[in-house]
Amino acid sequence: MYEGLLPPNPTHVLRFDTNENAALSMTALLGEMFDPTETAVAAFETDDGRWHVEAYFAHAPDEEAVRGLLRLVIGADAEAVTFSAIGERDWVKASLDGLKPVRAGRFLVHGSHDRDAVKANDIAIEIDAALAFGTGHHGTTLGCLLALVDELRRRRPHRILDVGTGTGILALAAARAVRRTVVAGDIDPVAVAVAKANARLNGAGDLIRYYAAPGTRHALADRARRFDLVFANILAKPLRQLAPAIARVLTTRGTLILSGLLPRDVPGVLSAYAAQGLRLKKRTDREGWSTLVLARGGIAPRPR
Repeated sequence: MYEGLLPPNPTHVLRFDTNENAALSMTALLGEMFDPTETAVAAFETDDGRWHVEAYFAHAPDEEAVRGLLRLVIGADAEAVTFSAIGERDWVKASLDGLKPVRAGRFLVHGSHDRDAVKANDIAIEIDAALAFGTGHHGTTLGCLLALVDELRRRRPHRILDVGTGTGILALAAARAVRRTVVAGDIDPVAVAVAKANARLNGAGDLIRYYAAPGTRHALADRARRFDLVFANILAKPLRQLAPAIARVLTTRGTLILSGLLPRDVPGVLSAYAAQGLRLKKRTDREGWSTLVLARGGIAPRPR
């Protein structure tokens, strides 16, 4: 699983093995301490039950300073952490190792090496690891896909927005399911380019309109009460900051799906959106990450 967006030209990587709790804690800590546009943190469970953690940097990190952070969580094991220079795409092969198809309802997210896993009735989405976050294997992405499955059982959204699209997997899944135009944006032009390529690969290039800008700050997205389904699978801090902007573009009866949150982040994020009139309808936790489904007025229906 990846937390954050991989730098366009990663030059160095940190690696170490630890237990699950420490891996999740270090993913969150490093994600908060470093600029998310220049650093990405990955954690994978290995066959022996241990967790392997990697952090990718756009520039050579201060190794002693990083070890100091690690000591707060893993103690003396921080001395065994390795730092090394990498080629621009060395991480792609590593990130594909061991990835299996992921199912969420009819959605099947798979790599090119698993095309034979697709069944006749599947909405198949082919995504390989690339220079952006989102292969469907991270608990946050899968949580959002499952929330989309629930939403499609309830109704068929007409206008959909994906804020912080990464590889574009959520926008792509929604577009393939409803066959309507979806708007998707990301702060990083590299992510937008990757998302466009994935849309073309999956036959949805004409269904998704992309923009490169922070949050909803683009003419395609900044439209009051426009979208009846909005995804924002990013990080807790930007989610809190974006609460007014995201609430503004959501329709009165729209659904908002948020993720990229550790359980400890949930109260602060819910508070930020409650201030905009949005209440929690459903929460799920997967692999140490939380996914929230919000709507105006929350769980209880409003009286007519």
